[in-house]
Amino acid sequence: MRDEWEHAHTDYTRPARRRTPASLAESEVDWRHHLERSTPNGWLIRHNAMTEALVSGKPMHLLHTTRGIDAIRASRQLHVSTGCLVGALYCTPLTNQREGLRPHNLGAYLLRTKPSNTPMVFEVTPDAPIPPKGVDYLHLGAIHLRTYQRYQSFLTPAESSQLDRTVLAGLRAAAAFLDLALHNAVGRATSAADFIDKLSDAVPHVPFLGYLYFEVLSEYLMLHSTTPETKTYAQAGELNNWLYKRLAFAAVDSMDQLFDLARFGPRHQRLVQLIDGIEPALGPGAAEYVRRRLSHLLARTALHPSQDAASVSFQGADLGTIQEAAPGLIGQMIFREIRYMPRYQQLYHCFEKAKALEAWDYWNIEGIPTPFNGVLPKGEIGINPTYPRSTVRVWTAELDGNGYLHPAEEVTAVVTPHLASWWAPPRQRETRRATDDSRFELGPAAQYPVPQRTSTSGVPA
Repeated sequence: MRDEWEHAHTDYTRPARRRTPASLAESEVDWRHHLERSTPNGWLIRHNAMTEALVSGKPMHLLHTTRGIDAIRASRQLHVSTGCLVGALYCTPLTNQREGLRPHNLGAYLLRTKPSNTPMVFEVTPDAPIPPKGVDYLHLGAIHLRTYQRYQSFLTPAESSQLDRTVLAGLRAAAAFLDLALHNAVGRATSAADFIDKLSDAVPHVPFLGYLYFEVLSEYLMLHSTTPETKTYAQAGELNNWLYKRLAFAAVDSMDQLFDLARFGPRHQRLVQLIDGIEPALGPGAAEYVRRRLSHLLARTALHPSQDAASVSFQGADLGTIQEAAPGLIGQMIFREIRYMPRYQQLYHCFEKAKALEAWDYWNIEGIPTPFNGVLPKGEIGINPTYPRSTVRVWTAELDGNGYLHPAEEVTAVVTPHLASWWAPPRQRETRRATDDSRFELGPAAQYPVPQRTSTSGVPA
């Protein structure tokens, strides 16, 4: 169990050490070296402001926005959410400057797009320097599968059978693409345009592919962007989160109402248009990057490390065989499919609390009061509600005309190990519609305080 959680965490300040399937054309070490050394913003993977704040061991200031400030005041509790942080209070970093607390650019995005939410400032004082180990939700598949197997008795036989049939049907419909991706992962390169179109066709059958697709493109944009906006954020030690937000809202109709990456699957021609609309210079290389990177990540996240990627085939295989070869993929599929069951609102806390308890135990042992999303250290950071050796203070905050936050009223409330309620959206596999990006206009970065790179003490470096 502990090995699985260790496998799901990434420390970008150290060399890659995960076990990976055999026969991959490129190793995790190869990719780490490429991303850090061969992209304009790759240096931020190791040397970003958030990581520096973690390892300093000094108090951290974090931003959280909420629609339920009255309920928080009344109950004196804040509940945590699941998702990419498993079971933490979702926040973004704040930098202490003379003018006030400057939001990370992801926080600036949240403040801009959620103006009716109340901003809250958290001050977390750790007991020691924090290991910069982020949880990578793309690597949680084996944990999803083990949790499901442990609590499968909570489902009726009919529900279990239906789940098996649905997962197997999805695998069979996407098997040709999954095999194609593995062929690319072991070095048998195919046409990038054809790969993207087949990926798009496979996403409705295996929604996890939509998440992989989106994360690969987000990585591509954040690491390769050279716009003035991106350079400004880089000077402050931040990857530019606005890029992938623009991508998501331009790619999928109504993503502003329901952010569901199971609907993300632009075909090749649309992909070129999307990237051209965000940063034209990056358009020509996007499809080839997705072909290489997604194939590699799929092999690493789907297959058991003991497997030989060159020998695995999804076509014609039964569910038991695939589960043994690709437990990560089966776990990700079950995790997403089970949420559409009519009774899942009743079962949600059973399955998700089980994983959260394991994550909290891992973080406490490792000394992590503030876990972060480790797909990339892009500024999604949370508060571990069970960490016993740190202090947390919280205030409501006011946003001034220059975009800085100022603590206003201290709130008597604690972050508790209770999962916030969760609602599964209606299945929308057949309603994905690409749109142009004219309906999602973001203002210039200049409307937020210009980031100033500071040391972890808040003094300009």
